Amino acid sequence: MTEVTQSSIYMQQALDLARQALFLSNPNPRVGCVLVSAQGQVIGQGFTQQAGGPHAEVMALRDAAAQGNDTRGATAYVTLEPCSHTGRTGPCCHALIEAGIAKVVCAITDPNPQVAGQGFAKLRAAGVQVEMDDAAGQACRELNIGFFSRMVRGTPWVRMKAATSLDGVTALHNGQSQWITGPAARADGHAWRARACAILTGIGTVLEDNPRLNVREVQTPRQPRIVVVDSKLDMPLDAHVLKAPGACTIYTSSTNAPKTQALQALGATVVVMPNAAGKVDLAAMLRDLAARGTNELHVEAGFKLNGSLIREGLVDELLLYMAPKLLGTGGMGMANFGPLDALTQALPLQWHDVQRIGDDVRIVARVAGRDQF
Repeated sequence: MTEVTQSSIYMQQALDLARQALFLSNPNPRVGCVLVSAQGQVIGQGFTQQAGGPHAEVMALRDAAAQGNDTRGATAYVTLEPCSHTGRTGPCCHALIEAGIAKVVCAITDPNPQVAGQGFAKLRAAGVQVEMDDAAGQACRELNIGFFSRMVRGTPWVRMKAATSLDGVTALHNGQSQWITGPAARADGHAWRARACAILTGIGTVLEDNPRLNVREVQTPRQPRIVVVDSKLDMPLDAHVLKAPGACTIYTSSTNAPKTQALQALGATVVVMPNAAGKVDLAAMLRDLAARGTNELHVEAGFKLNGSLIREGLVDELLLYMAPKLLGTGGMGMANFGPLDALTQALPLQWHDVQRIGDDVRIVARVAGRDQF
């Protein structure tokens, strides 16, 4: 077994650890760290905890200390550049230096402008050898695509979810939609909810379905925030989304002070953000959500809001669950945009992943070019 192969195995272990932070670390990136002694033994490992808690490097150092392992001269395999600034926690690069780490192997540079190479610079200045494992860089970026989007573009990664029949119907003419797909697909959809910082829906869905939009089908240490686009501030004061474990943020174009005060009294955050047409400025909303620490925005909305997001070029990825059934004419589609006059006007998508989930098929398709940032 060559040294290169050994290194890739340790980095893969670090990536596996980072995946354990999938539902946990938001809005911080999902990071894993493996400490390896000069003799090639794993002496500590860890992954990033909840925001405000220790990062992966500190968790690995604590693990090594708990086992009585000496970290001097060891190599740290880390999936993302160790931070160099003081936020809710101290700089991880300093913790590695103080622990006597001799070498850091990292998958990718942190896109956060407060880090962005400064962690590497401080490590090198302290005499720590720094190497990049470019082969693991794409996997780390994919795991943290929302974090990279927020740091580089200033907007969340927008993932639009829909459950449909094979002919693209999301609900019957009378609104009935439960359940088009099976229980395995629904549980899988909740896992995608759990990894998001926030779930977005429209007031139409709230009024018609009164959904909870929380995570129930999988275990999660945190609930995503609920975000509702509600131009006229029609939100019922007894809506389930106002009682959700995750805080509710309502974007509106209304300046109805009494209704705003009533919603705020229930714990909701109301943000007035109108566009020129008197509706919610969706692009500005995304920038505001990023400023509030939203990495991945999971959209579960009706065809109107879905269509508006697509029409304005704000969707990055589609998460589609397709059931092996046909529901015929008269039903509702997943997005209301168009009509198009030419096939060249179609929204171009690229297959990212296709899997069978129970009796249904899950398709992850990306809008062409949206992940190039």
